[in-house]
This record gives sequence, C-alpha cells and structure tokens, in this order.
Amino acid sequence: MRSSLYRAESFQGLNSSHCIINSISILNCNLELSMASEEVLKAVFPFLEGVDLASCMAVCKQWKDIARDDFFWKCLCAKRWPSICKQPNPPTSTYYKFYKSFYKRQHRRSLPPPRISFDDLEFFIDIWAENTLLFSEVVPGSVLQAGFKIPASGVCDILKFQLEGSEYKMTFPVEPRFTIPSGQNQNVSVCVMVGRKDSNKVARIINKSMFDYIDRSSYRALAFDYLDISPVHPFLSGIRAWISLLFMEDGNEDLMDVFGIQMDFCDVANSKEEVLWLLDMLDWK
Repeated sequence: MRSSLYRAESFQGLNSSHCIINSISILNCNLELSMASEEVLKAVFPFLEGVDLASCMAVCKQWKDIARDDFFWKCLCAKRWPSICKQPNPPTSTYYKFYKSFYKRQHRRSLPPPRISFDDLEFFIDIWAENTLLFSEVVPGSVLQAGFKIPASGVCDILKFQLEGSEYKMTFPVEPRFTIPSGQNQNVSVCVMVGRKDSNKVARIINKSMFDYIDRSSYRALAFDYLDISPVHPFLSGIRAWISLLFMEDGNEDLMDVFGIQMDFCDVANSKEEVLWLLDMLDWK
C-alpha cells in the first residue's frame, strides 16, 4: 500500500516537473518568436509610407509600441521635408507629431466656441424710400436667430423652399407690413448696425445700401454691403453682408407687400458659429 502511494506521488511529481519544463520551453519559444518578429518589424517599418505605418499601429500593442518609435517618423519627415531633420531636435515635440500635423492639408477644421452669443446682440435696422422712413426696429439677436413662421398662404413656392432649406439664415417678420411701389425699389435703402450688450459697443453691417436687384422668381429684393472688419484682422476683406426684403406673391402687382426680412453672410459664414465669429471680427467702436 505504501509502495503504491509512493509510486503515485513520484508520478505526480514527475508530471509537475514536466509541466513546468514544458511551460518554460513554450515561454522561451514565444519570447524568441516575439523578439524575432520585433526585429522583422523594425527592419520593415522604415520602408512604409506614413499611412501604412499609422495603420500598423492599430494591429496590436506590440506593433503600436514599435511603430511609435520616432526614428521611423523621422525617416518619413526626411523624405518630404529634408530641412526639418537638419536640426538636432524636431520642431515639435516629436517627428510623429510633426508628420501627423502636416502630411495632409486640413480642408475643414472645427471652430472653437464663439466668444459672443446672439443673446448679447441687438440689430438696428432702418429702411428708407428716399426721405420717407418705411421701417425702423431694434431686433434682438435671439429673435433674428430664431426665425419666424412662414405665412400659410401667399408665399411663392420657391421662396418657401428657400426659407425652409438647411442653409443658415437669419429672418424675422415685418409687423406691420409695408409696401414698396414696383419699379421704385432702387430708391429704397437700408442701414444695419449691431450692438453688443456685453460691452456697449456698436459696429456697422450695412451703410445706406440700395435694394437695386429684384429676384422675381423668389419674390425678393436684395441689397448688400462690404463689412468693416477690425484692423486686428488686416487680411480679411471683401466679405459681404446681404439683406433681403421678402414680399408676398398674391399681392397687387404694382406693390411689393413686404412680410419679412432676411440677413445672411453666405459668402463665408454658413452656420451659427461662423456668423458669430464673423460678427466678433467687426470693427467695434
């Protein structure tokens, strides 16, 4: 009985020893394979293009750690910008960061949050027919941003489609409405100023511009002016502000029955954030 137990214990000990030896052998093999594969990767990576090297970083942690070696990215930078590598250190913290930042032109970048809001703004709008005042209102920025409900009837389909479209625009209703005799639109002018309640400053948007263009297909009269940009932005110029009088389709053909006003900066600003940044760059006084 004791002999049997001894043989069994000896057999179990032998099995345990074999398991340990086998485990060590497997670990050594894996380590050797890992070291071998690492050497292969280090030999291959310098010949890859930047996009391919970046793709290798997504394979696994080992590949990522190897591919992030700044030597490979220095090689890529040396191919495209040899002068960059003539200094002992990269212009940025790493060559990887430099390559990632400049290898491709960024056509569209997200804007930081605007420094002003429509709640801070109010718009002063005056419309004249020669010496006769047709419209004069102070419009809060929040009202101009919110827009207004299109009348259920009397608005042409093209204008309705444009007002309901996704393009960013600022609109508000004209109450009470006013009329302009057809053919006399060239005698009608508009001034638009904007004030900042947070700093008590004012800027000019449109200065005595004439509604000298009528779009009969969409029942709009349009005027524009070039913005006065602050001198701290000397390279910005030629940016237009547009204002439109929106008139009814079913009115008297001899009169333009104005029910709303639209303002936009469609040349450069097509979102709320872009409009606010543009207004922030005006020449505030």
